[in-house]
Amino acid sequence: MSRVPEVKWAQRADKIFVTVQLPDAKNAKVNLEPEGVFTFSASAGAENHVYELKLELFDKVNVEESKINIGVRSIFCILEKAEKGWWKRLLRGEGKTPHYIKVDWDKWVDEDEDNGGGDLDLGGMDFSNFGGMGGMEGLGGMGGMEGLGGMGGMEGLGGLGGMGGMGGMGGLGGMGGMGGLGGMGDDGMGDIEDSDDEVSKPGEQHTGKPAEEGAEKNEGKTEASPSI
Repeated sequence: MSRVPEVKWAQRADKIFVTVQLPDAKNAKVNLEPEGVFTFSASAGAENHVYELKLELFDKVNVEESKINIGVRSIFCILEKAEKGWWKRLLRGEGKTPHYIKVDWDKWVDEDEDNGGGDLDLGGMDFSNFGGMGGMEGLGGMGGMEGLGGMGGMEGLGGLGGMGGMGGMGGLGGMGGMGGLGGMGDDGMGDIEDSDDEVSKPGEQHTGKPAEEGAEKNEGKTEASPSI
């Protein structure tokens, strides 16, 4: 059995703001008809519960001029009214408003304060037009950014294999799994001993006197040795 998402709404004289509260929506399908019928379906949650919604709006809308933004946490729609005017309610009919529909007080203004929506901060949202989008099915899976498949494991950054561009750090080649440190047994330590010999040379230049003193001691020992 499908569930119904929470809906928030507000209005201006020429448009309706509808926000469907459904984080990480997957396979979102949104459709808007000129007669004012708004339908939505998607799946969400760890168990991929199905959510469905149908709103019969108070009056007709201009589908071509209406816009939608499918975000990570919600689906935000700007529905252009077919005729300017303040709607008495969001839905047609005189029945009680469903419990899942709430006023969006963050976007709401009174009729005498309406300036056409220019006061609304949309935070740089990117919108798509309803018109010609075939029910917006092409946006299915944008919730949760599934449309970026192939990024798992960062395979798309294959050019980083072997840390190309780190040529100056040749000793770090093969950093994957620290494979470059393989063979640290007796054979591997031989390389380290060789490097010690090379490093000692600069030390000899700085400590010439101790080296000479060592040579003098050796000579002394030779002279003191008894001949056989």
